[in-house]
Amino acid sequence: MLTVLNYAGVVVFAATGALAASRKQLDLIGFLFFAAVTGVGGGTLRDLVLGKTVFWVVDPTYILVCVATGIVVFFTAHLIEWRYWLLIWLDAIGLAAYCVMGAVLGLEATGSATIAIVTGMLTATCGGVLRDLLADEPSVLLRPEIYILSALAGASTFTASQAMGIPLYVSSAAGFAVALALRGGAIQYGWTIPRYRPRPGRDPDDVMKKR
Repeated sequence: MLTVLNYAGVVVFAATGALAASRKQLDLIGFLFFAAVTGVGGGTLRDLVLGKTVFWVVDPTYILVCVATGIVVFFTAHLIEWRYWLLIWLDAIGLAAYCVMGAVLGLEATGSATIAIVTGMLTATCGGVLRDLLADEPSVLLRPEIYILSALAGASTFTASQAMGIPLYVSSAAGFAVALALRGGAIQYGWTIPRYRPRPGRDPDDVMKKR
């Protein structure tokens, strides 16, 4: 289950990176770069935070998986009419898989439920953030619908299930399902959480002129 989740997270995030490259009409090297950065970005940050050897350094197969995914998308992206729609749904699947995987590794490394939840969130969201920054797209963090909360809920569900002694494969499936259900509902139905509205931030230039 954990191996499947790890590879699934890498593949789908790599695919979203390559789809972002297709929207920018980049060359093959651009596709491979976007696929690799998005596919392993979240896991890289997680391992650095935990003080572990980065997972794709230990097993370079993950980089090869990103390369293969980038090549496939390079030759097939033009066949997909709604590439952005596919991108956000693949991102939702990757988020659900990676929030559980990150929580598993955080719990194994530290034994702390808090750290497990944090590493689950980092693993699930940072790849998508890097992709959007590189592609100069609106960041997933700034969109109105639920995103980080999905990763938080999935990682928390997994961690709580483990604390109750529920088998690992059941806990993993539950965390994945909760995260995907929340993110999928946000995409499909526009679910949001309350936002700060009392007063927007002032333009920095205006602030400086008044000093």
